[in-house]
Amino acid sequence: MLKTNILRRNKDFSIIYKSGRSVASKHIVIFYKKNNLGYNRTAFLASKKVGKSVIRNKAKRRMKEIHLLYKNKLCKGYDLIFIARKNINDVKFTELVKSTELLLRKIKLFSGKEI
Repeated sequence: MLKTNILRRNKDFSIIYKSGRSVASKHIVIFYKKNNLGYNRTAFLASKKVGKSVIRNKAKRRMKEIHLLYKNKLCKGYDLIFIARKNINDVKFTELVKSTELLLRKIKLFSGKEI
């Protein structure tokens, strides 16, 4: 059975890129769009500019871990695409967490409830 909280279809990605909004830091870019569902759908991307497959997978694992830290604190009903930039693996994990939290606060995605 497929997980419903993962973005998979190319059509969904195209819609988010065209009509969604984005915020960026030195290490991560987040594209987001309201999806009118009761849950968030996410995708984690790292291009070949980030590095070879081991390094790209490490970058995606780090972004997934950060998302898990804030998953219960985020507003529901959004599509989120996390994109790694070239220098994502040059920074410590704690700095990456702070940077991502600032981006999520900037787009007002925190629900206000602390779980």
